[in-house]
Formats: sequence, structure tokens, C-alpha cells
Amino acid sequence: MGLPVRKSKVAPPPACPLTESLTLLRGAWAPNVIWCLSGEPRRFGELRHDIPRISARVLSARLRELESRGLVCRHLLDTSPPSAEYALTELGRELLPAINALARVGQKLIAEWDSRASLEKKARVVG
Repeated sequence: MGLPVRKSKVAPPPACPLTESLTLLRGAWAPNVIWCLSGEPRRFGELRHDIPRISARVLSARLRELESRGLVCRHLLDTSPPSAEYALTELGRELLPAINALARVGQKLIAEWDSRASLEKKARVVG
């Protein structure tokens, strides 16, 4: 039998701003959904078209999560059948520079990998 755990008399440390910001983007496809909403509001089917590899189930879950975190707002449209449109909130728009920066780094990485693969292919042909 171990000793009982005593309660701490020290207040917990403040939350880390970086961790809190990254928590907003957690979940598969969350940055992609935010990216696709950066131009204009989109309906569910349009988002499925914009992100072809995402399943309807995952997209629905991601939209609900992003809405609950205050990054996306859902606006019901007066149509038959009923439909909804999703748009970024001001907080969601504040994430766009970070997502754009990550995308630029990704483009550089892909170019670097392509360049290395091309050089390796040439080396195999020559050697």
C-alpha cells in the first residue's frame, strides 16, 4: 500500500499559449478545413469537394469541433432541403497567417524532396 497523494498548495502554472493555439488545430484535417474556409463561406458538400480524401463523418466531426472552439460559425440557409453554410470567425481568421506559413514550409520541403529524388535517380542512371 502506497502513501496517499497530498494536495498541492501551489497554484498550477499558467497555460502555455503555444499549446493552447495548437490545441485549436488538433484533429485530422482541421487545418485543411480552415484553409478551405479562408476564401469564403462554404457548404458541407462544397467542403467535401474541396477536400476529396476526407470522409463525411470526419468532416462533420471536424466542423463541430471547430465550431465549439469558436473558429467556425454555422449559418442555416433558408433553402429546401435545409442547408448550412460554414465560415471562419475572427478567431479562425487569426490562424490563417500561421497556416499559410506552415504551407510555405511544406512547399519548400516538397521541392527539396523532389530535388533530392531527381538527383538520386540521375546518380543511379549514371552509376
